[in-house]
Amino acid sequence: AYDLPMAIGILIASGLVPQGTADELVMVGELSLDGTVRHTPGLLPMAALAREEGYKGICVPVEDAPEAALIPDLLVLPVNTLGELADHLIGVNSIAPHKTTPIRELPALETQTDFQDIKGQEHVKRALEVAAAGNHNTLMNGPPGAGKTLLARSLPGIMPRMTLDEALDVTRIYSIMDQLPSGTPLIQHRPFRAPHHTISHAGLVGGGTWPQPGEISLAHRGVLFLDEFPEYGRRVLEVLRQPLEDKLVTISRAQGSLTFPSNFMLVAAMNPCPCGYYRDPLKACSCSASIITRYQKRLSGPLLDRIDIQVEVPRVEFEKLCDDRKGEPSSQVRERVESARNRQIKRLMDSPRSCNSDMIPREIREHCILDRECQSLLRSALQQLGLSARAYHRVLKLSRTIADLSGNDQINSTHLAEALQYQPRSAD
Repeated sequence: AYDLPMAIGILIASGLVPQGTADELVMVGELSLDGTVRHTPGLLPMAALAREEGYKGICVPVEDAPEAALIPDLLVLPVNTLGELADHLIGVNSIAPHKTTPIRELPALETQTDFQDIKGQEHVKRALEVAAAGNHNTLMNGPPGAGKTLLARSLPGIMPRMTLDEALDVTRIYSIMDQLPSGTPLIQHRPFRAPHHTISHAGLVGGGTWPQPGEISLAHRGVLFLDEFPEYGRRVLEVLRQPLEDKLVTISRAQGSLTFPSNFMLVAAMNPCPCGYYRDPLKACSCSASIITRYQKRLSGPLLDRIDIQVEVPRVEFEKLCDDRKGEPSSQVRERVESARNRQIKRLMDSPRSCNSDMIPREIREHCILDRECQSLLRSALQQLGLSARAYHRVLKLSRTIADLSGNDQINSTHLAEALQYQPRSAD
């Protein structure tokens, strides 16, 4: 990124380019031996910083100009060669500015997997709708082939459309990582990241000698899907706890610290045992009780306590598989989700938070008021399920989301009962 400005600095110091001609410009680009200006990753955050610092324009490689032009009120000069930029500064041949890329309302994501094409699992679809409406972390538990991965991949199709600020936020991260798709200066759809269970903790949360964002930052404003959840390394899973709470991750090195955003929705899937058929009505489980217990204990209590929704995904019956009728399409579900999310944004207008899952205890007390019937139901449930204080708040936030989906300002016993059914039961 420093090749181009250093070369111009040498030309100015040599008297070949007049002094002061580049004072209001930021220059970014790698130079090849023939003077061609080559692609440089991370242009979007550099252009945003240039505008914040009061510069009038930025000189960038030609192929990166559409990305830099996403920043309004900033002159973007696409540069092919060092000589071309020198001529521009001298005043011989001016470089035509790149037109600002117009950012319109972002379209909804049309996924290959639509809710209406998934047979059965209506209660799981409902759980994912609640999760999308309040940005709640979710764990699906069921035998192999029940549709857990298919359901997870359909989730972005029912999530709210990204706002322009969210889209720019996500694009900055992908720009830094040089992962922007060719010809796509702006990421317009919520990310869906599904790393393999062999990933290292540095690959998941970020790291390296010069820290780089990990998968949780690449999933910012989107979904992080962890399939075969217990198969991930214990250390890998435990480092998720702090980002799930703080929505950001800080990586410290001897040279200093870097903080990356990580406001993602965690969606995990697991089998009930290593063979996958514990409690399956048709296929016998081959695992001993001790193996099942050891497998399930790979997930620590503090980590599970940060997952709002836990839902069973049973085997799909033959009658449902061969049924030609289609269910509710994702577009209709998304309309309810967006309506519920808008209610939350309006309610939390004076807060930096915008989703029910992010509410702090003070906001929970203010917005999750229960009547006597609900208090009695919740007291009984807490005693029977042995829920923690965090789980108590989790149930209230879930109830608030379910009430928002139904368009109610007040939480009633029906909303609370549905929230309680998403809580884990004690293992046998």
